[in-house]
Amino acid sequence: MQSWSRVRVAKCQLLVTSSFVLLLGLSMAAMAAVNYLGTHFAVVGRASSDRTPYEATRRWAFCTSISLAGLLTLGAVLGAVATVREAGGLMAGGFLCFALAFCILVQVAFWRFHNPAQVEDAVLDTYDLVYDQAVRSSSVTLRQQLVAIQDTFLCCGKNSPFGLLGGTEVSLCPGEEATRQDCLVGVRSFLRTYGNIASTLTGIGLASTAYAVLLSSFLWFAFRSGCSLDRRGKYALGRRARDCRPQEPSFFRRSPGGAALQHPMEADVLDGRLRASRPSGGPRFLQDS
Repeated sequence: MQSWSRVRVAKCQLLVTSSFVLLLGLSMAAMAAVNYLGTHFAVVGRASSDRTPYEATRRWAFCTSISLAGLLTLGAVLGAVATVREAGGLMAGGFLCFALAFCILVQVAFWRFHNPAQVEDAVLDTYDLVYDQAVRSSSVTLRQQLVAIQDTFLCCGKNSPFGLLGGTEVSLCPGEEATRQDCLVGVRSFLRTYGNIASTLTGIGLASTAYAVLLSSFLWFAFRSGCSLDRRGKYALGRRARDCRPQEPSFFRRSPGGAALQHPMEADVLDGRLRASRPSGGPRFLQDS
């Protein structure tokens, strides 16, 4: 396969990869919005204080998701524009964005592998704290926060290890709410579903950014070495001969008999007549009268 054919194939692949990475960046932005503005996470955040591990984990996840979304979107746009215009500078910018996004995704995957239950433990600890405070205290605010969490996750209370519940615990789940599932089970089920989606997006992002880094680096070297498909504007100017004088650029010439201007065709006819009537003894120079 010739070099221009390989460049064309790489350009098509990078366009497709950039489109896929753009969708991935939008998905990361949606996850960041769900993490910060979603009902399930927001209701737990309102019940927790700023010093709890949940708030620190939530802020870290939001900042990481926003950073990844920005890098992926910017890299996809730069890669697509650089591919169409065959611009080496834009391709270098796209390569840098893809490389940074790949490094962040590697860190996220490493953290997810070594701490798979950190977010889950932080949310469950917050719920346990709110539940214990609502059971021990008669504060209306704490009860309202607990009820809000239970209504959002469609659960109620938590099972006692001894199978017996006190009167206060029973009063937290009156009527039909008592038939709901355990809140520890409901919260854990929701967070595991959310974590599986995040892990899937992380794996897809790793594969996409790694492939985009390879394609963008190959195309950057191809553009730098002149193996591009666009040849517009690349011309080589030859040297003008030393004894060659430029032709007269005027459309009208002065007639030899006076100052009147004549059309180029008439002037050529007149010059031909003069050359025919010129003696062979030597050249004669015409001068303006």
